[in-house]
Amino acid sequence: MDPHTSKKDSWKTFLLLSYQSLGVVYGDLGISPLYVYKSTFADDIHHSETNEEIFGVLSFVFWTLTLVPLFKYVFVVLRADDNGEGGTFALYSLICRHAKVSLLPNRQVADEALSTYKLEHPPEQKNSSRVKMVLEKYKLLHTALLILVLLGTCMVIGDGLLTPAISVFSAVSGLELSMSKEHHQYAVIPITCFILVCLFALQHYGTHRVGFFFAPIVLIWLLCISALGIYNIFQWNPHVYQALSPYYMFKFLKKTRKDGWMSLGGILLCITGSEAMFADLGHFSYTAIQIAFTFLVYPALILAYMGQAAYLSMHHDNSSQIGFYVSVPETVRWPVLIIAILASVVGSQAIISGTFSIINQSQSLGCFPRVKVVHTSDKIHGQIYIPEINWMLMVLCIAVTIGFRDTKHMGNASGLAVMAVMLVTTCLTSLVIVLCWHKSPIVALSFLLFFGFIELLYFSASLTKFREGAWLPILLALFLMTIMYVWHYATIKKYEFDLHNKVSLEWLLALGPSLGISRVPGIGLVFTDLTSGIPANFSRFVTNLPAFHRVLVFVCVKSVPVPYVPPAERYLVGRVGPAAHRSYRCIVRYGYRDVHQDVDSFESELVGRLADFIRYDWVRMHGADSCIEDDGSHSVASSGECRLTVIGNVAFSGTLAYEIEESLQPASVSLGFPTVESITDVIEMEPISGTKRRVRFAIDDESETDTRSETDMQLQEELEELWAAQQSGTAFILGHSHVRAKQGSSLVKRLAINVGYNFLRRNCRGADVALKVPPVSLLEVGMVYIV
Repeated sequence: MDPHTSKKDSWKTFLLLSYQSLGVVYGDLGISPLYVYKSTFADDIHHSETNEEIFGVLSFVFWTLTLVPLFKYVFVVLRADDNGEGGTFALYSLICRHAKVSLLPNRQVADEALSTYKLEHPPEQKNSSRVKMVLEKYKLLHTALLILVLLGTCMVIGDGLLTPAISVFSAVSGLELSMSKEHHQYAVIPITCFILVCLFALQHYGTHRVGFFFAPIVLIWLLCISALGIYNIFQWNPHVYQALSPYYMFKFLKKTRKDGWMSLGGILLCITGSEAMFADLGHFSYTAIQIAFTFLVYPALILAYMGQAAYLSMHHDNSSQIGFYVSVPETVRWPVLIIAILASVVGSQAIISGTFSIINQSQSLGCFPRVKVVHTSDKIHGQIYIPEINWMLMVLCIAVTIGFRDTKHMGNASGLAVMAVMLVTTCLTSLVIVLCWHKSPIVALSFLLFFGFIELLYFSASLTKFREGAWLPILLALFLMTIMYVWHYATIKKYEFDLHNKVSLEWLLALGPSLGISRVPGIGLVFTDLTSGIPANFSRFVTNLPAFHRVLVFVCVKSVPVPYVPPAERYLVGRVGPAAHRSYRCIVRYGYRDVHQDVDSFESELVGRLADFIRYDWVRMHGADSCIEDDGSHSVASSGECRLTVIGNVAFSGTLAYEIEESLQPASVSLGFPTVESITDVIEMEPISGTKRRVRFAIDDESETDTRSETDMQLQEELEELWAAQQSGTAFILGHSHVRAKQGSSLVKRLAINVGYNFLRRNCRGADVALKVPPVSLLEVGMVYIV
């Protein structure tokens, strides 16, 4: 292929992605001109004949847009991606992979073999390794890091509540110029509430049905505000560009002093939605988002703000009516109003989708109570809908609209949430600079101090508006933080209880003769958080009802700190006990952005992986003595628990092959031999030394008919038993837990566990719903956890 043609095609792809990103990423940021000047001049400062205030605000807006979205996000933060994914959890997972600071349970050495678990290894600075040592040494710092991430998450959820309210309200408020004051005050609120109800009611259909309208709407809006900006500049004040000088910022602060500082709470609204550039990175690419912002969104916003300032600099008589629509010529006011409402709906849709996404990520990492997640598109990955959260957001959004009734209070609330998220991102990115990029701590500290100072300045201005709306995101964050931390704390304590009360296979086998344990037809899937040993709930089940299924599989569905786990590396399979016992362990690994399978495909795929493992296990001289399992503490596996093996089918061409590749990185190998239906890709995990062996093998049907040794007969028998058990049916055995704080616990712990956690557990979705288990196949075992 001609290199010029391929280069041209790649640029076409980037431009197409840049265009598509407009509807998803820039809806919120693009509509900020609707309410920035109105919020800024709402109370603290007033538009005067000297124009020092309006020019000072324009200068602040210009430099804020230049330093934060352009320099911080586009040139630095977007590079801190996790396998192409962005957002708060992407930064946290990057840090957790490069330093042992994760509080997630059931961590395994095997997880580090995942292809998406890649670590960059430039030479480490002595100082950066010192930072890493300090961070790993103190458990308090691990907890502080998690709380910081949860704070950022809570503020994103708060933004998902406030942004639709302020965006739609600001767009609809354009009616006030076309209606009398008596009429518009009764029209704006009902129309806003109606649009919000429609917006949330349509969420369950997913955005893919109308998503192709989003990009053109935002593009038309950006071109519209650019054209209006250019018109106002040339019509009213062509010299307004002089106000871009930083001199006007100092002049503004010198005149307004404390009031000017407090007005920064309105100016910061010009960068609402900047975080979406990073959060939605996974849907597009770094270059696409960079092109769209640098060459279209940024110039359009600057022109819009300059145009409004130019108009206001020549109009002082209507200072009480400062807003976006006063600068729009009457002849085009109605078309602009319609486009603004459509753009505000698109911007709101993007933040609502982002809220669903971050709650799903929190849930997968054990930091949020279980909720029902509905995938609205089979083709587009990551488009989800959470019914409970959707209706709660709708009710709260309408309550905020009716309760605040003006842009000023909504802006104060939204501004504080936005700045809190940005501060969290700045702190986490500075850690990534040291731990992941291995730059000098001085570089990270410079980044933290420079951008942290700007954001703290705006954050402090927002805090002064506590009684005028800023109390809402703080109250919401405290409420959500309490829920998330209590849930996470109780989840960790439950895991520790399971870990200390697990039993060995020998204990179970020794009970067999005395209890008269019988095996019944079918497959029993015992779900547990443990990656080794037999969970206490199953031992309790067997001692009370001495019977279990002919094929027994201990399944651990766990999250790993990566965005995605490739399907070929998802299943980690091993035996529990001798082959005759027909007991297996299967660890199913998901990333924080992965889609969990439905129960039918999961069941059939699990049986297929078990069959592949059985073939592999007999081929590699069944009965090897090496065993591996760990629960993050590198403990030696209990006897009877053998080597866990990564089993995954890959599309492959090859003949009978049994290839072992000694390598620390499980790299793929391609061979061009005559075709076979499938080849199984295997990684064996050795003990703590960490060596991994990649094995590719295929079993040719003809070779099985050549010789019928005893091993072949046993292999065939085990496979036939597995398929017969599948035909008999599958039972899902889950623990139904009740958690109590142990005697002598503090009052706070008793309230958190006995009241808080148990209330959440009773009122959120059960594990069977999260795993999509059909009720007819469900078997729950009651357990009381004393933690």
